Amino acid sequence: MIRLASWIVGSLVVAAVAAWVIALPGTLTLEVAGYRMQPRLGTAVVLLLLFAALIILVWAVLRRIIGAPRALARRRLARRREQGVQALSDAVIALQSGDPARARLMAREAQARLSDDTAARLLEARADLALGDMPAAREHYRALIASEKTAIAALTGLYDQARAQRRPDAALTFARKALTLSPDATWASEAVFDDLVQHGQWAEAVAMVNAEAAPNREEKARKRRRQAIIETARAREAEVSHPNAALDHALTALKLLPDFVPAALIASRIYINRGETRRAMSLLRRIWRATGHPDAAALYAHAQPGASAVDRLKRMRDLVDTPPQHRSAAMALARTAIDAYDWPAARAALEPFTGAEATQGVASLMAEIEEGQNGDQGKAREWLARAVRAPRDPAWTADGIVSDEWEPLSPVTKKLDGFEWKVPVANAARAPSLPGRPSEEAPQLPAADNVLPLAPADNPQ
Repeated sequence: MIRLASWIVGSLVVAAVAAWVIALPGTLTLEVAGYRMQPRLGTAVVLLLLFAALIILVWAVLRRIIGAPRALARRRLARRREQGVQALSDAVIALQSGDPARARLMAREAQARLSDDTAARLLEARADLALGDMPAAREHYRALIASEKTAIAALTGLYDQARAQRRPDAALTFARKALTLSPDATWASEAVFDDLVQHGQWAEAVAMVNAEAAPNREEKARKRRRQAIIETARAREAEVSHPNAALDHALTALKLLPDFVPAALIASRIYINRGETRRAMSLLRRIWRATGHPDAAALYAHAQPGASAVDRLKRMRDLVDTPPQHRSAAMALARTAIDAYDWPAARAALEPFTGAEATQGVASLMAEIEEGQNGDQGKAREWLARAVRAPRDPAWTADGIVSDEWEPLSPVTKKLDGFEWKVPVANAARAPSLPGRPSEEAPQLPAADNVLPLAPADNPQ
């Protein structure tokens, strides 16, 4: 409505101006080649405007005719570019759809229509890689490295190609070069970091982690955990040869993760070996209260070298609430009670956990109690049979592998922080034992004609 009103008002104004110009008084005298014209002033102005409009129209037509070839060329170029972009889009869709042959065909068509388009060449290299044409892919990637714009993308492709060809050294070389060009390249940083930890180069690995940016809370927590894992790995490696340095690394890990059990166990063992039993017991007591980890309780019981089994039981009773509040506490107390031949105490500790949900550890301990306290071979075998079918106890597990001790790397994927303290899956395998350490096997049913040895009746002092 407003537009219509504006058009009407504008038309009236133009008409009024035209009428005013035509009605202007006076004449205009023009003499050309002996001819004289004296039109009215308004008529002369109108004729002048019409002549100017005619000149503009003629010039527009001439300009269109003169510029027609160039306009046609631009139109062809635009159409060619549109077809190239469409081919590039089809190549991306085909590659993501699992059709690398069509993706390569479309990428080549895009290159033909889009001169010097690096994206099309990169797509062709990806398609070659998917098709297994490694030489062609390598040539494309090496050509793309020369451009600063596509260098990282090309190195990514070369890295993937080297991994596909099982050439880890070459893949690492490409990752290092990419990290040099772009320190923010996550894949390159992870590749170099994984290589460092797999080769035990902990100092370089922790330096990389320290240099990482942590913009939010989640990233900060992840960074602190990785630092703690590496420091614990360094402590674990130096525990025997350089205990003082190992203690420093373990304490650093505990500052980062105050309740990290592996670091606490290493620090406690070093304290015990140095004769600083109180420090070890204080640390283990804190870790036990925070995590309830059985290894902390076991080491706490043995914190005093040379202590008798009865002394260890007394120490365990100071650590564990009576009655035990959870299964780990009950098993720890029962273990020390069995070692001290205090069968009633061991049975009382396990009694609340011997129901239908009894685990393998509980069943195995109950078998020892039945054999040691009463010499009842039948009940002992019943408990051992139940242990075979019972749920498993928590253990250090990584990618389906169960280990007696925590390790910094998964034995399967070689990734850092692969081990978790959790209940293993039913078909989990057991990691190979360390040299000189017997592996713990699942309880076996004794043969019918074999008699389990009776434990001594007297408690050792």
